[in-house]
Amino acid sequence: MKVPFIDLKRFENGFLEVLNAEFQQINANAQFIGGNAVSQFENKCKEFLGVSYCISCANGTDAIQLALRALGVGRGDIVLVPNLTFWASFEAVVNVGAEPATIDAELSDGGISVQALDEAIRLLKPKAVIIAHLYGWGSARLFEIRSLCIERGVFLVEDGAQSFGTRYEGKSIYQNALVATCSFYPAKVLGGAGDGGAIFTNDIEIAERIRSLGNHGRTSHYGHGLIGWNSRLDSLQASFLNLSLNYINQRILSRQQSAKYYQLSLPKIGIEVMLPPKDYDENGYCNVCLIKDKKLKFKIESKLKLEGIGFANIYPGVMSKQKGAEGITKGHFGGISAENICESVLNLPLFPYMHCNELERVLEVISSAIRK
Repeated sequence: MKVPFIDLKRFENGFLEVLNAEFQQINANAQFIGGNAVSQFENKCKEFLGVSYCISCANGTDAIQLALRALGVGRGDIVLVPNLTFWASFEAVVNVGAEPATIDAELSDGGISVQALDEAIRLLKPKAVIIAHLYGWGSARLFEIRSLCIERGVFLVEDGAQSFGTRYEGKSIYQNALVATCSFYPAKVLGGAGDGGAIFTNDIEIAERIRSLGNHGRTSHYGHGLIGWNSRLDSLQASFLNLSLNYINQRILSRQQSAKYYQLSLPKIGIEVMLPPKDYDENGYCNVCLIKDKKLKFKIESKLKLEGIGFANIYPGVMSKQKGAEGITKGHFGGISAENICESVLNLPLFPYMHCNELERVLEVISSAIRK
């Protein structure tokens, strides 16, 4: 039996029928930009996440760029970024005219090293810091990171593309962020039928600036108080996401159950699994295996490929070693923990409504590879 890394077609009963009816209504009314679907989605997000403002946009990369621009980050400013993250976090800094420096990871949870962050803030005096909430949880030292940035007068942008629905100490991980961003790329926990993103904040001035920047800097239809660009979530995507939000709790629960299966089963056959830090309720975004033996990792991956079991490496390389980063970074702080994670990470299939026999098949194939 083959098992995909992710299956985007496992909708709830009746989902597509309701969606198609809503799409027909949007088309009939020609309400493609803005309108009820977008405002309804933003309001539902605010309520679900416990934040004051949700500003939707075209994609997760734009969300980071809008957040940085809204905080006044621009040419000549330095922004600290995780060495372990998706390229969008890095390129967003460059795209707003700022200069990035990379921060090493914490081996235990994939978050940034607080020691490296502290050193970089002291030496580089950055305008902002970006952190990434990876794997469906966040750093065990999140409160310490937030406090450090406040004490040093540094803006903190929290890239939460992988953490929609994640809770820390019983609250949404976004709830007490200065500004947090999210992607609604189809493979995310709350995924659309295409690209989409959002920014969350409790600060009205930041929210108003973000909304203006993402809509050509408008102050009125033909009045422009800022140099912005076009980054709007369209009504069709908002409608898809609205409907998906109705099922988000059960989708997350399903993901959590599959994640727990891996966390309990894999160590029994000798595979190390990275676990969420204490006080986190993960959203089940992905499984994280760490296989330090390169020969064993190659053998397992080869067997998975042979048997039609999907897998990934999130992420296979650090930011500071990407070709696109050459000559751009203002330096790297910390050691090579991020590189060690990249070399050893293996992610197994995890998506909503996985069947028990699919999970068992994944474990069976890995077990057979280890025994060989």
